Amino acid sequence: MTDSTSNALAVYRLLPRMGEFRTLLLGSSLRKLIRWQITGSEADMPTSFTGSWDGNPGWRRSEFPSGYPGAPVLSRRVAGLLEAELSDSGPLVPVVTEPADRALPGGGDGSDDYVLHVVEPVVDCLDTRRSSKPKRTTGEITKAHFRPEALPVGLAAFRIPEYRGGVYWNGWAVDRLAALVGDDLETRLVWSQDPAATPHPAPWGF
Repeated sequence: MTDSTSNALAVYRLLPRMGEFRTLLLGSSLRKLIRWQITGSEADMPTSFTGSWDGNPGWRRSEFPSGYPGAPVLSRRVAGLLEAELSDSGPLVPVVTEPADRALPGGGDGSDDYVLHVVEPVVDCLDTRRSSKPKRTTGEITKAHFRPEALPVGLAAFRIPEYRGGVYWNGWAVDRLAALVGDDLETRLVWSQDPAATPHPAPWGF
């Protein structure tokens, strides 16, 4: 659940919920994304990804199966329903996987039923004086404060200059995703304009 019902601005990190779901490992193809996130070069923009399924083969595949901080993956069903909302944040790039044992509702062998949302906007909206410093090894920011007047509230997702490898989600987009994928999704509050809200103590951890 999110706290967006209070109409306060809020920012989240998303990841797959732990449970009887299969999750997706991106392996070496993740390096292409990380290189682009660092350079920002159009020449480095990935045009496809490959992945393999992790977990019990008898379990259902999650519709939000990637826990990588900067690599949100969606089922094509969910991506299709949210295409208009996600379009301003960046393209949906195909993820090719091996056929899964249990296909998604709607048919298909599962080999191309997922897309990775490559989040392009890098927005200078972090209050660096009130935020913790990025971790030296990963760049993760454990305690983030955002400047409300600079927050890109019209975007579903965005990145920040201080941590280009992490994707942040606005509360309204989290509500839309949660309504579609239900228990597949874990939402971790990073920051809220509501002083009564408590951010997750380790939003980028697993």
